[in-house]
Amino acid sequence: MHVPAGQGPTEVLAVTALRVLLVEDDDGDAFLFEELLRDADLEVEVVRARTVAGAEHALSGAVACVVLDLGLPDADGLAALHRLREAAPVVPMLVLTGLSDTARGLEAVAAGAQDYLVKGRVDGELLARSIRYAVERQRAEVVQTQLRAANLTAEENARLERGLLPRPLVTDPGVAVDSGYRPGRERALLGGDFYDVVEAADGTLHAVIGDVCGHDPDAAALGVCLRIAWRTLVLGGRTVDELLGTLEQVLIHERLADEVFATACMVSVAPDRRSAIVRVAGHPLPVLIAGGEARELPGPSSRPPLGVGAHPGSWPAMSVQLPADWQLLLYTDGLIEGRVDGGPGRLGSERLVELVASGAPEAGAALIERLIATAEGLNGGDLTDDVALLVVAAL
Repeated sequence: MHVPAGQGPTEVLAVTALRVLLVEDDDGDAFLFEELLRDADLEVEVVRARTVAGAEHALSGAVACVVLDLGLPDADGLAALHRLREAAPVVPMLVLTGLSDTARGLEAVAAGAQDYLVKGRVDGELLARSIRYAVERQRAEVVQTQLRAANLTAEENARLERGLLPRPLVTDPGVAVDSGYRPGRERALLGGDFYDVVEAADGTLHAVIGDVCGHDPDAAALGVCLRIAWRTLVLGGRTVDELLGTLEQVLIHERLADEVFATACMVSVAPDRRSAIVRVAGHPLPVLIAGGEARELPGPSSRPPLGVGAHPGSWPAMSVQLPADWQLLLYTDGLIEGRVDGGPGRLGSERLVELVASGAPEAGAALIERLIATAEGLNGGDLTDDVALLVVAAL
């Protein structure tokens, strides 16, 4: 569709005085058309083109409706209709036929015209009503198309959400798992944030959280792929030392571009729930909450994300002792990248630990909601990036 810059499909239809493009090479028929409209109660501006080429040029402006003669010097029959519909697919079109060409009028309707009118059998009232109906029908079709697209997007988002944000596979009654997700303000679609929790056959509790770079359906789809791959590897009994390396291989084979990477943090809690092994791949470290205090777990200052050519051993295991009652907070960096009080500074991990500690011994869902609300409040509104949080706790 040829539309002036900044003007969308619905704006083409939203004109105060209907601007009708008449494509007619016969001067007498064109004069009669305008006279009929003058007799009708319809505020309309008529723009005339004698050829399809002239009509294509005229469609560069806002046009509410096209009235097209099917017999023109540079295109005959449906060829003219096809060319104009290609040039302006959302502009409604009426076709004019001769008395002996009603069959061709029906063919034009089947090809996308809103209606056809027979020359010599049209009065002003019928012409005005046909133009109004054509415009309204086309507007309704545009709205329906947008609604269908919105519904499809919602369905796709729901499928992605089920894949990115699953139900944990935990049978231990002494473990609680809570999670939260908040999309960034710049998008309605989910991004590549994902998490999962799986209790292995030996009682080890494995948790992962990750973030695929990018903010589009491709990132979300890759996040779903990585999350399912991780769960499959855990359920399949792969050793924890192999998980991140294998996950990186999956990412490399499934990503659409070489520059795509993902960060991840994986925690494996021993069956007695008194120790854990932590591995990070370019991701924020977990926060341990216990005894009314909170602290970031120790870890390397920098470890490569998945997908940047890391070598075996790039994500070493860090052993952590856990007290009797504890909570572990895992999160994606969207939570700590928000601004603070309108200034240039970011929330950061140190300030986040302070926020967590200020609410201790706040648990699970309440902690998640408070952290998101506080981060948004400090940011002055919704956070730019998606935020995923996961709290695993020993009861």
